Amino acid sequence: MKKLLLLFLLFISSLYANKVLYLSYVNVPDRIIKGEVFSITIKTIATVPNFDGISYTFKNRRGLRVLNVVPYRQKKGRVFLETFKFIATRNAARLPDITASIDARRAYETTTLSGKKLNVIALNPKKDYSNIIADSLELQDYKTTSFDTKHNIIVFTALAQNSNLQTIKFQNVFKQGVESINKKSFIKPKVTYFIVVNKDLEKFSFTYFNLQTNRFTKLTIPIILDDDSVTTQTDLKPKDQSKERLKMNIAAGVALSILFFALWRRKFIYIVLIFFPLVYVIYFAMPSEDICIKQGSSIHLLPVHNGTIFETTSEVYTLSKEGSVKDFTKVKLKNKKIGWVKNEDLCAP
Repeated sequence: MKKLLLLFLLFISSLYANKVLYLSYVNVPDRIIKGEVFSITIKTIATVPNFDGISYTFKNRRGLRVLNVVPYRQKKGRVFLETFKFIATRNAARLPDITASIDARRAYETTTLSGKKLNVIALNPKKDYSNIIADSLELQDYKTTSFDTKHNIIVFTALAQNSNLQTIKFQNVFKQGVESINKKSFIKPKVTYFIVVNKDLEKFSFTYFNLQTNRFTKLTIPIILDDDSVTTQTDLKPKDQSKERLKMNIAAGVALSILFFALWRRKFIYIVLIFFPLVYVIYFAMPSEDICIKQGSSIHLLPVHNGTIFETTSEVYTLSKEGSVKDFTKVKLKNKKIGWVKNEDLCAP
């Protein structure tokens, strides 16, 4: 009786300990660059005919960021070519131990493929490096407008192949930031970015590392100032009001001079001439229109949907209106900064 029970238990355990998956590497890059998006492919062979799918888990990785736990798959019968993408984040990196399991009603043994140590190198770029590594990088659109009296702002859109555009960064610029980016795409990512540069620059050049040519490639944006009525309202800082104040003081001086002259000559008809400089003074002395902004509203750096947000209102704000364009209103914040708020975030009148 004991022997029958032992045989039964061995039979049951053999069912649950049946290895049905075999894993092996197909390709692993010989060398990768720190910051590079790279892929590995493993071959998975299934020995059972019917199952719902194959799942993978990762353990013991070092110096890597996993981009997809669900593989890009090529299937040939019971042979699966599974491709996973990673980003090297450190100078020393190791592929994770990859464990595969069958998704089926019946329990099967899992199979683990041990990770490999990777050869990671770091670049030694020049100061014009954009911190982008890609198979290719293409400028799709760009535009330059005035930022303030000393700077211009360049907004450009770039499309890459096989890259992590979230790392984009430039040196020796006054301001910079992401307006919009497709964070989930690493095969064909797209970014809209802004940089603020000195007005004396006639072009802005930068490099990225091209994985196809294995060298730094230069891109150049010609700086052609766009002064149309809409884009010139995207100045991000308050304009220098000193000239306007000077004009207002001159107009006030003219008005007073006319008044004294009329009183001295006792020809009050001259007082009519005071009207024009006085209107000018009153116009510029009038305070800006105040508007109400809802609590939790986003203050944008540029009047662009899904653009950079540099402040969120913690309460209902009453701010000075500086202008408007399309769906945005230009406001001056309490710290004197200039921003843009969506019209839908304004309080109802």
